Amino acid sequence: MKQTIYITRLLPKEIIAKLSEQFHVRMWEEEDIPVPRDILLKEVEEADGLLCLLTEQIDEQVLEKANRLKVICNIAVGYNNIDIHAAARKGIIVTNTPGVLTETTADLTFALLMAAARKVVGASDFLRSGEWGAWSLMQLTGQDIHGATLGIIGLGRIGEALVKRAKGFDMQVLYHNRSRKQEIERELGIHYRELKDLLQQSDYVCLLLPYSPEVHHLIGKKELSLMKSNAILINTARGGLVDEDALYHALVNGEIWSAGLDVFEQEPVPVDHPLLTLPNVVTLPHIGSASVKTRMRMALLAVDNMVKVLNGDEPITPVLIV
Repeated sequence: MKQTIYITRLLPKEIIAKLSEQFHVRMWEEEDIPVPRDILLKEVEEADGLLCLLTEQIDEQVLEKANRLKVICNIAVGYNNIDIHAAARKGIIVTNTPGVLTETTADLTFALLMAAARKVVGASDFLRSGEWGAWSLMQLTGQDIHGATLGIIGLGRIGEALVKRAKGFDMQVLYHNRSRKQEIERELGIHYRELKDLLQQSDYVCLLLPYSPEVHHLIGKKELSLMKSNAILINTARGGLVDEDALYHALVNGEIWSAGLDVFEQEPVPVDHPLLTLPNVVTLPHIGSASVKTRMRMALLAVDNMVKVLNGDEPITPVLIV
């Protein structure tokens, strides 16, 4: 009898075909709407494997229903949507998709930095709305990127990739990480700083660290007050790293100059969210890894993990509990 896989969102046909060769595949057949909670709870009862996105909260309630589940394959690097400890207690393997989205996410991070610095979105809106009457000296002026100081919080794969892009703009790069990476410092010509010092010295602060309860609201009122008044905050990691109320007030009061946000505490972000009302914030709908090639590679890696585990082999990219 074939094992059953449940997929929580409509995926490309070639992905489904690869799984259907060996397994019975069931799927929520909506591309833009997350699977309703009651359907997920019902489907997981008969599933041997679960292929899911960040939008699905795989918590203890879901796992209690999982009578046969052997593996959860998350199509994402982050996995804070999954209770990995509860999964481990039931002997369920959890996998993610690191590595394959590194360069694409670094591209988007630097694009968001540039857009926030040079008022790209506001300038486009200014032109399209017919406000551009004449050129003037200080019209739509932004901040320089070349020669500025970039502070990276979280020097993982994406952080290292971002350094290489910054070096092309002659930026000085500082970083803060849970542990120092002295070999990387020498290799890339970057400098370690304690968080307080990094915030005080950086023109741009990029958040690229994984989310966990220990770093919830890592950037709050106190941290924002340490930043330069012309500094720009970029977050392409997870929304929970930033106290959004504190960020809103810092932007309104001129404590920092601008922000670029690809992630929010609540996603999809409500259209009446205060940060969406500010002209000095560039907002994106969590598209850090959103290139066709990368999203396909992420899905294929998740599928390869699924196939290996259900065939009794070790997964390629397991999530390890530390």
